[in-house]
Amino acid sequence: MAKLYFNYSTMNAGKSTVLLQASHNYIERGMRTYLLTAQFDNRAGEGRIASRIGIGETADTFAPGEDLFTKIQARLADGPCACVFIDEAQFLGEDQVWQLARAVDDLNVPIMCFGLRVDFQGKLFPGSAALLAICDEMREVRTICFCGKKATMVVRKDDSGQVLTAGDQVSIGGNERYVSLCRRHWREAVHETA
Repeated sequence: MAKLYFNYSTMNAGKSTVLLQASHNYIERGMRTYLLTAQFDNRAGEGRIASRIGIGETADTFAPGEDLFTKIQARLADGPCACVFIDEAQFLGEDQVWQLARAVDDLNVPIMCFGLRVDFQGKLFPGSAALLAICDEMREVRTICFCGKKATMVVRKDDSGQVLTAGDQVSIGGNERYVSLCRRHWREAVHETA
């Protein structure tokens, strides 16, 4: 029975590495997979999922508001697909998450989503909130804070290294811009006193 999975974490936990490894496992056994990533996140190049450890694969992209049920249905009409993998799932819209659930239920294809749970202000991304609400299974991909505790939060820094506490929820960047921290050190970094 197909399921909708949400693999979540903070920045730099290895979500893309886990996604690419899982897809490789299917391919190694002679099965085909379908990889999708957010259209506007082109840090690794247009239509590419890449990991900081140097591995990557070509992927199709999804745009805001695009009908993902129809997109997956068209891919399945093109031939067998053992699993759909979605990177940067935090950028999905709520409607798109429901479309993924429909694809799992009606097309009987497993879908594994990988993304951030919260933004730099400690707030859920809309796609992540919807996935947490309706996915069949969720798994945490763990990483650590500089203190050794589990990192669950992330801070955004400006060009001079100062921690930002306001701004747009989405600002594409990597290690140069984001740092994963445990809740205690996140609170200290953003000067949280409440």
